Amino acid sequence: MPVREGIASHTARSVAARRLEFDRAPAAYGDPAADEALSRDVAGGLTPARNRMHAYIRARTAFFDRVVVAALDRGVDQVVTGGAGYDGRALRYARPDVRWLEVDHPATQADKRERIERLGLATPGLSFIPADFTAGPVAAPLLAAGLDQASQALFLFEGVAVYLDRPVIERVLGEFRQVTPAGSTLAISVSVAGATSVTRAGFQRRVAALGEPARTVLDPDAARALLAAAGWRLREPPDRQRAAGLLLAHATDPPSRRPTSSATGAPASATPP
Repeated sequence: MPVREGIASHTARSVAARRLEFDRAPAAYGDPAADEALSRDVAGGLTPARNRMHAYIRARTAFFDRVVVAALDRGVDQVVTGGAGYDGRALRYARPDVRWLEVDHPATQADKRERIERLGLATPGLSFIPADFTAGPVAAPLLAAGLDQASQALFLFEGVAVYLDRPVIERVLGEFRQVTPAGSTLAISVSVAGATSVTRAGFQRRVAALGEPARTVLDPDAARALLAAAGWRLREPPDRQRAAGLLLAHATDPPSRRPTSSATGAPASATPP
């Protein structure tokens, strides 16, 4: 997401402010207070509207929280967050035996790191990997940062795909697949075609006016095909998750084909639906 003079984008501030009001998935580890401190700093006193977007972000946050806690509790010790923005799960669900790797646009990531340092938040298990999804590879930087490609990992792609062109999404997810074994999990949110079209059109107008245009809307079949092309098999979601575009997939063996080699799109760090 665009960052100017150390100020988070409006969408980032909105998500941070909303999450301060949500009940989050509990865990017997981690530092929820550190996550909340980061969110308060990003939100900057913004009071979010109680609208359809509020309900959607609540559901999306709960979905990704549950996925993370379930993965950590079953022993997954690597979490890769693509387009992490100001997400604080690496703080909230930190544990000594888990490695977190955040891949994000350099501008957003630099602003996040400055906030974390200024707030005095400890991040011993967190590695930051600056990368623009539209301009360069992510597989090699992940390996250079210490991702163990022989061990299963959890990949998070929350609130990002809608801001990228489809070939960019396919390439990035394909690169994730290249550095992880079969059975690894991908959690992704997509903007779903046909769902509350009036609300969706309003959202698209608002984010475009803020310089963060929505680029990709998918129906369930298109989402399944995109994931398969990148080497991931969609796990059939419950109806409510399908309607919200909250999807889980697992790495197949072998990938169905190599990902698209190039494309253009929006910065990697966008954050609503």
